[in-house]
Amino acid sequence: MTGRLLVTGGAQGIGRAIVELGASRGWDVVVIDREPAPVGLSIRADLSDPAATAAALTEALAGGPITRLVNNVGAVFPAALADQTLEQVDAAFGLNLRCAVQCTQALLPGMKETGFGRIVNMASRAALGKELRTAYAATKAGLIGVTRVWALELGASGITVNALGPGPIATELFTRANPPDDPRTRAIVESVPVKRIGTPEDVAHAAGFFLDERAGFVTGQVLYVCGGLTVGTAPL
Repeated sequence: MTGRLLVTGGAQGIGRAIVELGASRGWDVVVIDREPAPVGLSIRADLSDPAATAAALTEALAGGPITRLVNNVGAVFPAALADQTLEQVDAAFGLNLRCAVQCTQALLPGMKETGFGRIVNMASRAALGKELRTAYAATKAGLIGVTRVWALELGASGITVNALGPGPIATELFTRANPPDDPRTRAIVESVPVKRIGTPEDVAHAAGFFLDERAGFVTGQVLYVCGGLTVGTAPL
């Protein structure tokens, strides 16, 4: 099935890899990001601002219903609990969680009218617990929660909702914070059972499964793309 795909934060990193996968499948791709996207219809907007998000969604939907959505945009705000500011908590909830709710609500009428929808929420392995991630882990755990709620609410309309939980992925942001020759980076690699850092394409491949028309009997699930790091941590 052809159709339209919206990826928030799709100008680089994991989002860009998902955008490129969608384009390779013949989907009309729409990207909302602060930076210009190299593929598809690029709408520049600050998704931390609800009004700017609403305007961008109106522009995106002007071309017709969008039946595939990846709520990918997010930010980390790393800090110990004692140092995590309430402003950072509010910012994390606004960008990581509120934006997903707002985008999904905007696309939902078109999905229901079409009788088909695929929604992928970008959670994180940090939802299981990670030091220095109070605001981030809370919002990513929240995305897992709404994934389960939406799956129950929307299944009868032909809409599936699933989540991805990436582990360490070699994005520009990760590499800048974790240089390959740094001993701490090597320690991260050694902790991964498959002995390598993930790539944006690894995550995009998993997203592609959930977005596929043939994945209609899989909903409300979380798939950790982490090289095995969640083994022994995530519940059965």
